[in-house]
Amino acid sequence: MTKARQLADLGNAYDDGALSNRNIIINGAMKVAQRGTSVSSQTGSGYKTIDRFYTNASGATYSQSQQTVTVGGETGLPLQFSKFLRHQVTTGDNWSQIYHKIEDVTSVPTGTVTLSFYAKGTSPNAGLSFIAWQNFGSGGSSEVTVTISPTVTLTSTWQRFTVNITVPSVTGKTIGTGSHFYFGIGQGGSTSTNAWTLDITGVQLELGDTATPFEHKNVGQELLACQRYYQQVDRGSGIAPFSTAAYISLPYITTMRAIPTFGTTGALAVNDARVNTIQSTAHVTAYNPNISGSFIQLNNFSGLVQNSACLMRGHAGTFVTLDAEL
Repeated sequence: MTKARQLADLGNAYDDGALSNRNIIINGAMKVAQRGTSVSSQTGSGYKTIDRFYTNASGATYSQSQQTVTVGGETGLPLQFSKFLRHQVTTGDNWSQIYHKIEDVTSVPTGTVTLSFYAKGTSPNAGLSFIAWQNFGSGGSSEVTVTISPTVTLTSTWQRFTVNITVPSVTGKTIGTGSHFYFGIGQGGSTSTNAWTLDITGVQLELGDTATPFEHKNVGQELLACQRYYQQVDRGSGIAPFSTAAYISLPYITTMRAIPTFGTTGALAVNDARVNTIQSTAHVTAYNPNISGSFIQLNNFSGLVQNSACLMRGHAGTFVTLDAEL
């Protein structure tokens, strides 16, 4: 067999999904957006739209949305991609970036790793910049900054960019709870307030100094992986010990990274022995929660049948939220 044929067969193997688990990133194709598909005029940091992609506002003002690739494809972007993240900064500031946090700092080993992604848009002042960190968690060693010197220039057409990252050794470090490796993409040290836009998808981080074709996973795989860190639950059963409260056994969709914090996305309904009662304000108290399920109290009801069995359900697309993000 000729070397050219061997290389062609290797490329086909990648395209067919062989050599799986190369990509350390979760949701790199931007398919999952449990929290919602858009936010506008944001000034705070946090997980806003696309799961597992955190926004470090750092003084900037921005809007963000999950976008759908044009039917039939877009120039420079392989046909397998269907979604991308649009991050529109209206007022820039230094180190305003998109972060991705990877659980367990040792998941990204010592040596060279390669970050690759498809992007288009308008570049921040001084170009699209990168930086990374080793965070050793609570009780661990001090965080280590990993300097990444290259910058890239965005255009109106999709391009694939690759960036090598030299990961320092963790020898002698103390690794605590919640350790992680994370990197940022966006505006660098420039304090320019100029607007810029980043459209991005196909984010991949892999071992070695060479970028391989993007590893596509189906949306079910990506959703389940995202739900280790954040999930929304709209069903649970229990009892109404008072007319104003329901105690609900809440099973999680999958085991979570850590004991989550609880909230709601709006009003919830409880079916009791007689009537449906809508929660007037969202309030959840968890009792002895763990990483696979919890017993919660929902308050602010009126008129529940006391001591009756009950069923919690989402109302108009509302959920109990469980957050165990890094």
